[in-house]
Amino acid sequence: MTFIHTGRLRQTLGSLLTTAILLGGAAPFSQAQESPKEEDFFKVMRVPAPEGTLLEVGGLTVLPNGDLGIATRRGDIFLVENPTSRRPFFRKVASGLHEVLGLVYKDGALYCAQRGELTKLVDLNKDGKVDRLETVFAWPLSGHYHEYSFGPKVAPDGSFFVSGNVAFGDEEWWAGESRVPWRGWVMHITPDGKMEPWATGVRSPCGLGMIDGELFYTDNQGDWIGSGGIWHLKKGAWVGHPAGLRWTDAANSPVKLKPEQVYAKVDSRRRRDEQGRAIKPENVVNETPVTLFEMKKEFPELQLPAVWLPHGIFGVSNSEIVQIPKGNFGPFEGQLLVGDQGQSKIMRVFMEKVNGEFQGAAFDFRSGFQSGVLRMAWGNDGSLFVGETNRGWGSAGEAAEGLQRLVWNEKTPFDMKAVRAMPDGFEIEFTSPVDRKSAEDIASYTVESFVYKYHPVYGSPPINREDNGIKGVKVSADGMKARIVVDNLRQYYIHGLRLDGVRSSEGSYSLVHPLAYYTLNNIPQGTKLTIAELSTTNSATKAATPAPAAAPKKATATKAGAKTTAKAVKGGTPIAAAAKPEAAPTYEMVKGLLTKHTCLACHQANKRQIGPAYVDVAKRGYTNEQIVELIHSPKPQNWPDYATEMPPMPQVPKADALKIAAWINSLATEKKAAPTPAKNPDEQ
Repeated sequence: MTFIHTGRLRQTLGSLLTTAILLGGAAPFSQAQESPKEEDFFKVMRVPAPEGTLLEVGGLTVLPNGDLGIATRRGDIFLVENPTSRRPFFRKVASGLHEVLGLVYKDGALYCAQRGELTKLVDLNKDGKVDRLETVFAWPLSGHYHEYSFGPKVAPDGSFFVSGNVAFGDEEWWAGESRVPWRGWVMHITPDGKMEPWATGVRSPCGLGMIDGELFYTDNQGDWIGSGGIWHLKKGAWVGHPAGLRWTDAANSPVKLKPEQVYAKVDSRRRRDEQGRAIKPENVVNETPVTLFEMKKEFPELQLPAVWLPHGIFGVSNSEIVQIPKGNFGPFEGQLLVGDQGQSKIMRVFMEKVNGEFQGAAFDFRSGFQSGVLRMAWGNDGSLFVGETNRGWGSAGEAAEGLQRLVWNEKTPFDMKAVRAMPDGFEIEFTSPVDRKSAEDIASYTVESFVYKYHPVYGSPPINREDNGIKGVKVSADGMKARIVVDNLRQYYIHGLRLDGVRSSEGSYSLVHPLAYYTLNNIPQGTKLTIAELSTTNSATKAATPAPAAAPKKATATKAGAKTTAKAVKGGTPIAAAAKPEAAPTYEMVKGLLTKHTCLACHQANKRQIGPAYVDVAKRGYTNEQIVELIHSPKPQNWPDYATEMPPMPQVPKADALKIAAWINSLATEKKAAPTPAKNPDEQ
């Protein structure tokens, strides 16, 4: 990642052409200046740790005095004095715990979730070391490696929430199982050790968050979970995975649904071959799919995601949720940040309530962390501590561990601040005024909608895709909002909004993040805009008008020996000489596209990661057009050695995909595919 000073402008031919096309004509030279990127506003800083300290961070918490508490997956607890300074002081206060994946401070003590219990850590003599470990509540374990326990989070009344991963089958390794009570559940635990089961249906509930006093959590794509997302977790809710329903006969279970009721509606597809071996269920293309919202009609206790985080676009292993405090990170205060372990990045989420239920929009925020983002905590100076790990899970960031800090430079990026649902479309609020000409051009916007399957297969492709036409747009007088009227809004569907053509009024910059995905669980009531209130200008229509065809030229004979650009072929028919092929783009030319479209989260040039190395793709001999087709509609069967299937990426514009494809194919003949960018030790 290359860092630049905010406001430094880099002129490129590509941005000149893009600006001209999007604005419907030739652009002044100033509009060719490259727009600032996310790293120009939010800087990733390294937190120096003592030599030999391995911080596979499982938990972070900030104490009232500003000290930072760190829990590691290796079972160590650290307290860090002056954590925002150049020379923070680390003190190990406890060790020997069992894979700690959460840490909080409450009433003078630390609390953490170990594999099998909620533990209180007490410093009795105030010497800076933990003297006693107290079990607040213990839960059963089967011993399966995947039985991670996450938390705790502290509720307004001082009680705790802890979540438990499901295990996997011995033979059916793809199928989540609840082998012992309360796996696949979220537990509510009082300070004196009383536990009540709170909700079930969770699969890999890594991210718990208390937002304005209410409990939310993130889950990851997997069996029965089509994609990652954020759920508002009410007491008695079931969120979709059937494994935890095994324990609903318990007297204290707030959920009474049985797994057999679910399987009566959706085939669990537990099949065996002729040798008696279990058959892994795979996606069936030509089938009538069942969706979560259709299941909710059958089972009212089913809680739909408040916000879907489309897999492969907004993460592959969603983690911690934190709310941005008042005064932090400028225009985004009050919104949510969600980490992602696999893509080593952070997304931003704006939520609103419509018809009494949460829904909202997700955006990219900051990528480029050194390892997988697992935990986040706000420092007293307004910066964000980011705790990282990738052991056993893999991540885009290649380091095995990390503790970094995200710092805002108090300059406001030109971005979408919020997207709100309207009766006839969406209202988009910006962080600074838009250029009216670009914002009133409906060619500046595209909207598509899709949903996921509910089935026992690991994840789901987006289904029922549809392009939603833009009927018109109304820009507010101050240029801070654009209301777009969209054709055929679909309740419960994810609506992807892309604003590639919208520019800022100052500098004619493009949006730092032009893509948002809004989960439309409810369409609000209210007044719809009339056509007379809307701009329907469409520069794309003008650009698409074909020029009159030129009259064909008559063939003329050439004198013997005359110079010609024609080339003789069999039969004596001359054809035009082949044009000289364009040079393939360099890594520096496509690096921004690879980052923008999250390609680098799963692929590297020369190294196998979550997906194959680009140099290995180049060896397959695909044409550029075939690679574009595979980006938009992958064929996982082509790469059977990779456990994680690539999701469809139809949101990547064909022009960008072709440039990426040309670079990939150039690697087949290069000895070295891409340079490794130099890193500033104080950044990254």
